[in-house]
Amino acid sequence: MPTPIKMPALSPTMEEGTLAKWLVKAGDTVSAGDLLAEIETDKATMEFEAVDEGTIASIEIEEGTEGVAVGTVIAMMAGEGESVEDAAKAAPASDSGKDDKQAPKKDS
Repeated sequence: MPTPIKMPALSPTMEEGTLAKWLVKAGDTVSAGDLLAEIETDKATMEFEAVDEGTIASIEIEEGTEGVAVGTVIAMMAGEGESVEDAAKAAPASDSGKDDKQAPKKDS
């Protein structure tokens, strides 16, 4: 089953952040602990790590996008034996439940 990668809460009070920079691209294979992205909060810029292994199927939120709500799907990952194309298609249109300032889906 494809794994959604969601905007993390990097502090107890974080409600949204800026996806400052992707450190991976669609098609990259990642392992637990690999750095995926740099995320800016109102207090700091922090690196976000993978918690599972797999292949990045799609990037759903462009780098530089501000106001990304915690819990928003920012990328999709295919696990071992899964089709990257199917995982990319499994991305929800919006997981945040509100009309956030999100960039359109990035072409792979």
